[in-house]
Parts: sequence; structure tokens; C-alpha cells
Amino acid sequence: MRIDSERRRFLGVLTATVAASASLPFLLRATRPAVAADAPAPKGGNVTLDCFADDKRPLGTCVEPRVVLTDEQWKAKLSTKSYYVTRHDGTEPAYTGDGWDRHDNGLYRCIGCDTALYDSATKFDSGTGWPSFWQPISRRNITQKTDRSLIEERIAVNCARCDAHLGHVFDDGPRPTGLRYCMNAAAMRFVPARA
Repeated sequence: MRIDSERRRFLGVLTATVAASASLPFLLRATRPAVAADAPAPKGGNVTLDCFADDKRPLGTCVEPRVVLTDEQWKAKLSTKSYYVTRHDGTEPAYTGDGWDRHDNGLYRCIGCDTALYDSATKFDSGTGWPSFWQPISRRNITQKTDRSLIEERIAVNCARCDAHLGHVFDDGPRPTGLRYCMNAAAMRFVPARA
């Protein structure tokens, strides 16, 4: 009897710890300063992308001006949640993003600059509560950088045109790439494919 009660107590503590740790990245990011005082200003200029029509038709390589706005301009352009996620490397809580479980045919575009990021054909149910894809629509349209903001080192994914934080990429995805691009729904806008 004593073993059963100790086991139940252990499982209760373990469950509470896991539940708390699931929201830890969100809580840590919420209390961390949004931008370091000595962070360099974003650079302007142009960026080479692969452009796509809303029906997913490739439009070829295009050169677009980088989207560089002030903090106040981003606040005016984006919702509070999208601003937090994209401009301050935030993470929305799992299962809360608009359309995290959407499976319609279409494109996912950057909420900040409309760059095509992901094709719904590469979306899969990862069981994480965030939109997950096994590859971007084009490697040119995203950038990746090492993220050391938490205990575990991760690879952050940003929009190549406006530097919006999108999410992270992990190596536990399905074939054919074995990758899981775990994105924040608040960082993207879904555009249904037009026939």
C-alpha cells in the first residue's frame, strides 16, 4: 500500500513538472528583455527569394526589398500576439494558434511581409500543438540561426525578407527530410489555394 501511494505521489509530481516545463519557454521568453540594448539595427537592401502565386504556382526567383520597420511600426501592423512572436522571438502556447490543426490546401505566408514560407502539402500532425512542416517552400525564403536562449541549443527559423521569428526546426520529423519545422501560427497567414 505504501509503495502505491509513493508511486502515485511521484507520478503526480512528475506530471506537474512536465506540465510546468511545457509552458516554461513561453514564461521565460515573456520575462526576458525583448531586445538587447546593444542589438544591431536590421539591415536594409534587397533579398533574393523564390516567389509563388496564391495557387502555389512558382513565379521564379525574385529580388525584393527587405522589410525593415521601427518597433512602433511593427506594433501598429501586427496583432499583440504576432508582434510578440515575430519581433521578440516569442512562442505561442501549444494548441492556441489560429489554424494550428488546419489541413486545407494552400500556402502559409509570413504575417510581416507576405513571403511564401510553407506549402500545406508538407504539413503534418506532429502532436505538438504547433503547425509543423517537413520542409519550407523554399530554402531561400527562410534563414536559420543558433538559438541559445534556453538550456538546450536549438535552431531558430526566421523569414528571410523581414527577419520575423517563425519557430524552430528539429530533426525528429517524418520522411523524406526527417525534419520538423515547428512554427508559430501567429507568425503566418494562411492563404487557401485558388483553382
